[in-house]
Amino acid sequence: MVDITTLSVDAIVNAANSTLLGGGGVDGAIHRAAGPHLLEFCETLGGCPTGEAKISPGFNLPATYVIHTVGPVWQGGNTGEEEVLAACYTNSLRLAYENDVQRIAFPAISTGVYGYPKQEACNVAISSMRRWLEPHPIQVLFACFDRETQQMYQSALAANNFNSDR
Repeated sequence: MVDITTLSVDAIVNAANSTLLGGGGVDGAIHRAAGPHLLEFCETLGGCPTGEAKISPGFNLPATYVIHTVGPVWQGGNTGEEEVLAACYTNSLRLAYENDVQRIAFPAISTGVYGYPKQEACNVAISSMRRWLEPHPIQVLFACFDRETQQMYQSALAANNFNSDR
């Protein structure tokens, strides 16, 4: 299991709330580790709509950037959650690419307090990333908070013949 705030990558993704002003889970951990300048910077961004992404400096983090994205709250799967979650991944990757990021780490977006079922979220992450990464050379790491999530990602990557060298 990995603490995303300790990774020496070009960017980490923050599973943020729409205010971008910190919260619980990954969001709170990133804000604490980055220090007060992250909050000050995020106050200038004007929030972030669900499915979109915004970028900030990493401040006290080993990562150069934090890419903030707001995942959907799970409401049973019939209100467009899958498309919005996929947009979180592709919009984050787009911002990474536009900022010359070579290595990026993602948490399992929306699987905490937002209640997205982990296996379904994992499948959305892998399929949306696979399509986006085909023409874009960015190395992706999955920062899994627990063994269950790590095993889901490993199984999904293997089942989808995902190129683990990327």
